[in-house]
Amino acid sequence: MGWFFWICVGWLVLVVASAVIADWLPLFDPLETDFLSISLAPNGQFWFGTDALGRDIFSRVLYGTRVSLIIGVAVPVIALSIGLLLGLTAGYFRGWIEQIILFYVNVTMAFPGLVLLLVVLSVVGADLLVLILLFGIYGNGGAIRIARANTLNFATREFVLAAEALGATKWRIIFIELMPNVALPLISISLLAVSGMIVFEGALSFLGLSIPPPAPTWGNMIAQGLSDLTTFPWVWGFPAAALFLTVLALNFIGDVVRQVIDGRDSAL
Repeated sequence: MGWFFWICVGWLVLVVASAVIADWLPLFDPLETDFLSISLAPNGQFWFGTDALGRDIFSRVLYGTRVSLIIGVAVPVIALSIGLLLGLTAGYFRGWIEQIILFYVNVTMAFPGLVLLLVVLSVVGADLLVLILLFGIYGNGGAIRIARANTLNFATREFVLAAEALGATKWRIIFIELMPNVALPLISISLLAVSGMIVFEGALSFLGLSIPPPAPTWGNMIAQGLSDLTTFPWVWGFPAAALFLTVLALNFIGDVVRQVIDGRDSAL
């Protein structure tokens, strides 16, 4: 864990803190338009400049952090939690229970998620809760497979066999003996999943499927700013930089965490 690791940690702390305390900071209203301050370059009053409606880019980047982080964190938490429980159940009980769960995994991984998203959003409209629940429930196939594979591995270890010999119930074995060990590989990929969802939210904004304007997210700010790609580069450049640095930090820290957990597993 060198100096770059701690820089990444510091950046993530700054990003999360800015999202939490944004309401208490002396910022411009991110939704307020000012037609006397249209498309201003960064200056002493507007640190990141303004957009085509005179809105302060700095405050919009900070408030946009909230939506990007909510989607980025909530979706992997839901997906990995469901994946952990179903993977444990499939790997330990086997038989027809395992077959049903694997059938569900194959169906969800075979059906195009973007098509499902288009259908659902065309019915209910773009909504933050809908996006989170849809991808949290639909995107857990990989987590189920990882959890199942690790359950099959740990189910034959001595500490599990000893618990069974002592008369421990199946659910005690699953939640006390297996879950802490099976969850570790999922924890190691959780930060990578968060970064992936933040990028995916940006991609959805280009398709008009994410949170609609004027609510700021990094993705829709970049999408709106690309119409003035070279004329007003600060409109899209600052949210793009925030997204890039956050994803870079998450990926680097995630790799370090994965290496630490892999080293622990190899020692078992």
